[in-house]
Amino acid sequence: MVSTESTGLITIGVLARASGLTASALRFYDDCGLLVPARVDPLTGYRYYTEAQRERAVLIRQLRSIDLPLDTIAEILAGDTDRARYLLDRHVAELARRADEAARVAAVVEQSLGTQVAIDAATLAEALDQVRTAVARTREIPVLAGVLLEAGANAVTLTATDRYRLCTRTVVATRQHGGEWSVVLDSNGLESITDRLRGMDEVVAAPSGGGLLLTGGGAQHRPAVIDAPFPDHRALLAGLGPVRTRVVVARHLMLRVLEESDEALQFAIDPTEISVSVPGDVQSLPAKVTGFAVTLSFDPATLLPAVHTALGPDLMLDIIAADQPVVLRSATDGDLTTLAMPVRSLHHNVSV
Repeated sequence: MVSTESTGLITIGVLARASGLTASALRFYDDCGLLVPARVDPLTGYRYYTEAQRERAVLIRQLRSIDLPLDTIAEILAGDTDRARYLLDRHVAELARRADEAARVAAVVEQSLGTQVAIDAATLAEALDQVRTAVARTREIPVLAGVLLEAGANAVTLTATDRYRLCTRTVVATRQHGGEWSVVLDSNGLESITDRLRGMDEVVAAPSGGGLLLTGGGAQHRPAVIDAPFPDHRALLAGLGPVRTRVVVARHLMLRVLEESDEALQFAIDPTEISVSVPGDVQSLPAKVTGFAVTLSFDPATLLPAVHTALGPDLMLDIIAADQPVVLRSATDGDLTTLAMPVRSLHHNVSV
């Protein structure tokens, strides 16, 4: 048996304690040629190491702790300093890439386990473009410069109002997980969000840290939000009086007269047509009218966005009275609903 005191050698057990490696790991590194003992007793098979090998053993443990492959460790220990630095930098960069990928995958998985709703991305983009025409142009009441997004009952409902108009649209979800939730999206930046949505097939929307996380097309987006309660628009809709006059008119005809005028227009509605009056001119629009004759006026700036974003070729107007909000819908598709206030009662704001 070799005397370690006389030879200056240390046993595998001493090296294991000094380096932080196990004896079995040292035997493995011997077998693969990474840390070969200075001497092996031919009779007992005991492995003996020099004090200088202690530093190599510690270095191996450190490199293995960051998951370096054995062949790369062998190259690093070969003595070429520049090559060693390159190999270490390359490995650390790969670890960072894998960590980023792991974080992305984890976020997707966590999101799939939590509250979320999946929607056709192009349909959501169209709905946002339609509804945001009704947001307030000023920040006098900050929340009115936003679009309310509500998720629930396997659908997403978008709503905006500036107190003179109210626009709301419901989009059916492709799937939903979790309960009801809502968030107010800041109108600033919505155009860039809708541009991104048009490049996706499906988008998953989920509440996140008081805001909104949109995931789709291999990327995630966090639109700006407004942290304030949105007016109770459902109470407004529920509180509307009975419809006394219903009008169905070609949408392109309404667009034409609205686009041609900068002044308030008067609409005289009788059972067969709409007479549109501006100073010095009267135009007749064929229409299907049920109910009572009525005359009311609109500012084109209020009515034009509602007509422009309406769905389908025909527009349906439900009129309660000349001084009450008029409800505009597509005659064939009721997903988009807009309330517009006649000019005669501008001082009676649509208060929601």
